[in-house]
Amino acid sequence: MSEKDIVDRTRRPNTISTMATQMGQLGVRHGDTLLVHSSLSRMGWVCGGPQAVILALLQAVGEKGTIVMPAQSGDWSDPAEWQHPAVPADWLETIYREMPAFDPALTPTRGMGRIAELFRTWPGTLRSDHPQVSFTANGRHASCIVSEHPLTPQFGESSPLGKLCGLDAKVLLLGAGYDSCTCMHLAEARLPGMPKKRMGTAVLSDGERSWHWFEDYAYDADDFERIGIPFDKSGHVASGRIGEAECRLFGAKEAVDAAASWLRANRIPGSDLSKNGREGSHDA
Repeated sequence: MSEKDIVDRTRRPNTISTMATQMGQLGVRHGDTLLVHSSLSRMGWVCGGPQAVILALLQAVGEKGTIVMPAQSGDWSDPAEWQHPAVPADWLETIYREMPAFDPALTPTRGMGRIAELFRTWPGTLRSDHPQVSFTANGRHASCIVSEHPLTPQFGESSPLGKLCGLDAKVLLLGAGYDSCTCMHLAEARLPGMPKKRMGTAVLSDGERSWHWFEDYAYDADDFERIGIPFDKSGHVASGRIGEAECRLFGAKEAVDAAASWLRANRIPGSDLSKNGREGSHDA
């Protein structure tokens, strides 16, 4: 979508103050711990772009609040599984050998959108050290949330997602859909019979760069939009607009519980859940 298209569909300029006010009207409160999934293009024209959105979020939760965003780096995954785009088979060994090690301070996000990528570099923002599915956080609980992110299970109880549930965090889908709702992966990690798969990434080990293979659950967000249909009607979800974007606000624990119930009833253990790595993305 061009910037002209965005301007044409915007009823009024979106500013820090108007967005912060709308966040409050939706139910964001001072002191909240807020996991944000965002799509800047769906918000309409924003005066100050992603910088203004982040300032509005920080204003909405106040000095005692915490903002958290996904900072996934899908390029640091097994290139044999890349699909958008795939790479030639004869490139694989070069990538295994030459991909630089993940560095929380340097490695960019992929597919997370402009807001999340700017937030990664925001003063005071901390990042977890998972080479594929890191999270960033800024505020009161930032250090607790991002510290000691285990390599596997990457979305388990000791991950930032488990810590967010322990903090009674809220989730804000800021123009994003349930397919971006990362916390539902915690329900997958709790699901009996979840299939596993081999994953790989480039890391620093004893100060040396190496390609490391590990095993984790075969996470798959394809069901999340379907989980969201009954969850929307559960009474746990507040909906409204921030700018031009349709938004939802709900408790992380409630979303995980809803996902767990749906998955137990509908997902067949042993089904083909092979999607992972660079193919998953969020809107820009």
